[in-house]
Amino acid sequence: MAPKKTPRIYTPIQSMAEFADRIALFGDHIAFRWLNKQHEILSMTYADFSARVRCEAAGLAAAGLAGKRVAIVGETSVEWVSTYISVVASGGIAIPMDRELDPNEIFGFLEIAEADAVVFSSCMNAKFAPLMEGHATVRRVIPISPDETMAESERVLPFAKLMELGAAAAKDYQYPACTDLDRMAEMLFTSGTTGTSKCVMLSERNIITTVNAACETVNFSGEDRIVSVLPIHHTYELAIMIAALNYGMNIAINDSLKRVLRNFALFQPTGLILVPLFVTTMNKKIWEEAKKGGKTKLLKIMLKLSRGLRGLKIDLRRKFFKSVNEAFGGSLTKIICGGAPMNPEVADIFYEFGIQVSEGYGITECSPLIAVSPYFAPKRGSVGPAVPSCTVRIEADHKNDKGFDEGEIVVKGTNVMLGYYKNPEATAEAFTADGWFRTGDVGYMDKDGYIYITGRKKFVVVLDNGKNVFPEEIEEYIANQCSVAESVVLGRKDDEGALVLTAIVYPKLDAFEKDADHETIERTIRAEFDKMNKKLVSYKQIRNIEFRYTEFEKTTSKKIKRHLVK
Repeated sequence: MAPKKTPRIYTPIQSMAEFADRIALFGDHIAFRWLNKQHEILSMTYADFSARVRCEAAGLAAAGLAGKRVAIVGETSVEWVSTYISVVASGGIAIPMDRELDPNEIFGFLEIAEADAVVFSSCMNAKFAPLMEGHATVRRVIPISPDETMAESERVLPFAKLMELGAAAAKDYQYPACTDLDRMAEMLFTSGTTGTSKCVMLSERNIITTVNAACETVNFSGEDRIVSVLPIHHTYELAIMIAALNYGMNIAINDSLKRVLRNFALFQPTGLILVPLFVTTMNKKIWEEAKKGGKTKLLKIMLKLSRGLRGLKIDLRRKFFKSVNEAFGGSLTKIICGGAPMNPEVADIFYEFGIQVSEGYGITECSPLIAVSPYFAPKRGSVGPAVPSCTVRIEADHKNDKGFDEGEIVVKGTNVMLGYYKNPEATAEAFTADGWFRTGDVGYMDKDGYIYITGRKKFVVVLDNGKNVFPEEIEEYIANQCSVAESVVLGRKDDEGALVLTAIVYPKLDAFEKDADHETIERTIRAEFDKMNKKLVSYKQIRNIEFRYTEFEKTTSKKIKRHLVK
């Protein structure tokens, strides 16, 4: 029994400059809340934030940086968000960077993107010391909270000084007229999961149409409160951040993953934007706490009873599962999940707790939004139909066991990137002959246009019998059925040259006794695999298991670097 469809109340963005001015109309409504170093709650109204963006844009102009390429590195903050908006609104190009990358890699990316300036938070002060001495392209270094070694100079422009320059010019400052929405406005480096990053060029039209599509499809309003948890340089989190501001929502900033539950209790979100790993981890914690308290059986009974009562149109979920909801602050009713496949069983359980999980699908090159599961008409396991800004097509290469055409998912629309910066070969490879962007994901669409993702094209294992196996699907089974923390499924040649479906697994060590040896752990997991295999069709069954006792190497977004798994 999904929520009813409600009117989407928002004003579509026409340009980033128009947006930066218009949000001032939300007046004294709180835009941001955050904690200072003393853990006191600070806040900023929409009127003040809009004025701040204008002041910063004026400061960029006074510093000779209007229309230039400005990188932004650091944790989520009001300064980070205002810098992004002011750069784009003033006709420049914003370059969000991952603060967890090695500094030398960041310096290399800055050179590739030909960045003119870089704004960074205090967590990067020591790492960015070499930038003070010089860089191939960066000529202005703008520390948000400079330390004593960063005196103002020809190269160093402290953020406070930038804002002083802006304050002196803000009264007469006008954002430049946006005459070309198709200009490059953002540069993003793709994740290192493929071993080589590419620089994605997004236009201002890409950015605003994606934000408008998010506003049109997700079940949020200006009355909602969210807590920003994910890294702000990710285009997923950034697009949702701008959409939240366009709605006029109250946005709290999480200051540490170690304190995220305390911050949920403090800020009491009504909605969250997360990755599936976070939701899955929370689900595990809920059941672990129930087990510790000897209440697992009671929790299962309550879930069954609640489901039955809802069939009679009696909804007592908020009462039955009050303690679960209090873990998220007590007011949470919805979660948008993206960035990786969501386990439908976990989404089902959260729905029984009174929290609807809606899955979204996107990719950096599509700004990133492609599809969202409709909150009013979800389908289990689907990421929903394409959002208004784009069209999806399946480049079918076979029929699946459900009778639908299955193949690579390709996209066309105003959300699709301009291309890869100075990489025409990679850009050409990314598009079909008739101009559709190749996502690299494999899936199918049902008769209603709902998209189901089955795997990554480049990871597909083609067996000797011609059957296609998508590792992610099997890895999800393994995570649900076995005492395994991480796994990678791939094809291995056996002694006779036949391709064998193999799972490389990192055991869930805390699921075993502390003194359990490797032989015991491996015997237990092999038995679990035997049971799991009985639930899978023969060609998807794991025939070989390899064990490792260290975690897989991951990207900063916590995705396994599959190309390193041999």
